[in-house]
Amino acid sequence: MTHSAAPHRMFDTVLVANRGEIALRITRTLRRLGIRSVAVYSDADAGARHAREADVAVRLPGGYLDVDGILAAAAATGARAVHPGYGFLAENPAFARRCAEAGLVFVGPPPGAVEAMGDKIRAKATVAAAGVPVVPGGAEPGDDLVEAARRVGFPALIKPSAGGGGKGMVLVRSAAELPDALESARRTAAAAFGDATLLIERFVENPRHIEIQVLADAHGNVIHLGERECSLQRRHQKIVEEAPSPLLDAATRAGMGAAAVEAARSVGYVGAGTVEFIVQGSTADYYFMEMNTRLQVEHPVTELVTGLDLVELQLRVAAGEPLPLTQDEVRLDGHAVEARVYAEDPSRGFLPTGGRVLALREPAGVRVDSGLLAGGTVGSDYDPMLSKIIAWGPDRASALRRLDGALAATAVLGVPTNVAFLRALLNHPDVLAGALDTGLVERHLDELVAHGPVPADVLAAAALALHQEHVPAAPADPWDVPDGWRLGEAAWTVYRLDTRDGVAELRVRGLPASGAEVRLPETGPPVSGAPETGPPADGARHPGAGAPRGIVRARLAAEGDDLLVTLGETTRRYAAARDGDTVWLARDGHAWALTRHHLGDPADRAGAGALADGVVRSPMPGTVLVVKAAAGDRVAEGQPLLIVEAMKMEHVVTAPIEGVIAELPARAGQAVAMDAVLAVVRREGEA
Repeated sequence: MTHSAAPHRMFDTVLVANRGEIALRITRTLRRLGIRSVAVYSDADAGARHAREADVAVRLPGGYLDVDGILAAAAATGARAVHPGYGFLAENPAFARRCAEAGLVFVGPPPGAVEAMGDKIRAKATVAAAGVPVVPGGAEPGDDLVEAARRVGFPALIKPSAGGGGKGMVLVRSAAELPDALESARRTAAAAFGDATLLIERFVENPRHIEIQVLADAHGNVIHLGERECSLQRRHQKIVEEAPSPLLDAATRAGMGAAAVEAARSVGYVGAGTVEFIVQGSTADYYFMEMNTRLQVEHPVTELVTGLDLVELQLRVAAGEPLPLTQDEVRLDGHAVEARVYAEDPSRGFLPTGGRVLALREPAGVRVDSGLLAGGTVGSDYDPMLSKIIAWGPDRASALRRLDGALAATAVLGVPTNVAFLRALLNHPDVLAGALDTGLVERHLDELVAHGPVPADVLAAAALALHQEHVPAAPADPWDVPDGWRLGEAAWTVYRLDTRDGVAELRVRGLPASGAEVRLPETGPPVSGAPETGPPADGARHPGAGAPRGIVRARLAAEGDDLLVTLGETTRRYAAARDGDTVWLARDGHAWALTRHHLGDPADRAGAGALADGVVRSPMPGTVLVVKAAAGDRVAEGQPLLIVEAMKMEHVVTAPIEGVIAELPARAGQAVAMDAVLAVVRREGEA
């Protein structure tokens, strides 16, 4: 949807009070409308892409929750409106009021609507009075949650009253789990939202999560733009979203849409918002869950199927214009699917990751909402979502196929991501069939994150890349050419590579650019075109079944930052980058970090008891949130010692062995790197 004129003149300049991909996405619409954009950035985001691409960027001394800093930036730059994006201050009614007091338009709903829907307890009561069905439950301060849980029955779901985005939500399956779950949820609620009030609801087994996008103006018009299916989640965090839902028929869509409109009307809503429902997949019965009074992360799928720009509509409504269309004029065309790319490692329990982006490949032909920048750093200060990849197709199958192809062309070298996991999820039979529910990912997690050894072609490509770097561009002396020439047979150069599966040894001789030979590891998946030295022990031919391999002809060519590697008769393309002794390679949505191994490295000294040496290390870069023990304490194996938080995720670190805490250098509030020593546990009697 485009218009020839920009919104009201008061919006000549808009400040975007957010960061990353959503700040860039809002700036994109502002630029199209001819509106000057003002970005703000924290010290951790100095040089970030969203600050670089705005017309003006202002440092926030106190970070993105620095209200005084944001208002001062707006005054200094002549901004007349503030768009909060999502997260941070987007659903903070006090911030909306401060904007109004400063003469700024808050591009969002009235503070009263934010308060009514931001408090889940009040929201349920409000929409129930408007005739919208709600899930049975109990809430503080009126209810004792232990008693409410007994009344509701198990399983039950604990939620922060003031929260959103799945943060602080805890599923409880028995009364025995309730005390610890309440403690964890209350701590997260207080830290993330400044409000420790909780509610508890009946947990609908195998539900679907479907939400309705609503729009309302200040003239009494309220419409909906259809639904989004958000059932593919892990720990209540959405992963893949699509529009429309493969579950709903036209009648159910109309009923849910009407209920969402009534929910918005019940609080005098103005602007863009989302009404979320929990839906029983077998019956399509639906219950109000919450309303998000802001733009949603997954809004692009609605934009692709409706042809509307939701940010533009937000701006126009905030400027006092009526909605430009009626409910009867809303049309849904085709299907759209979105995947969220996170800085996390699925093979390590989805722990947050970080690092410098050494090289970046983002796909063409689809929509990419991204805050990434080659050379930029992904830290642990903010949410781990890096980008969103969104594909449209005339039908669901084609949209899924296009998204899968786009993910295959995605690479973020230097920062482990979930891209390969996303491809596995999109290709799961239940996902392809549209048989979704919020428990699908957890049920199939083992197969979705399963990985075999590093493919032999990847190991060979890394060895060739390391070998090639020693070849001088124009050698003055032929003896400087590391081709392994000898009077007899050419000599091999040995490359030992540290992988997640251990140390792999390869040998290379010759010049990779003109033709070399690679001796592959003795076991593991073979490479197409690589001859085997003999049949398996059982005498049968099983290519690829772990048979030993021999020597394969190889060639390497650089094409920009990519490497083209030919092994035997097969050529593959890899995105490639170097970081010291580490070669990063990516293809088909998978990425590998392969580090040259030097004799004497710790892995050489690791014995059978290495995993039980009592050294407790941080599983991720982050901050020590809680220390639950002290030096000198006797602890049992598996006993919680500390809680480390990164990117809004808590991880409990436990004792690896039974013994006494000999050292405990970690302190609450301390920033720690991945693998930093947090504590040392020694068996009693050990020195």
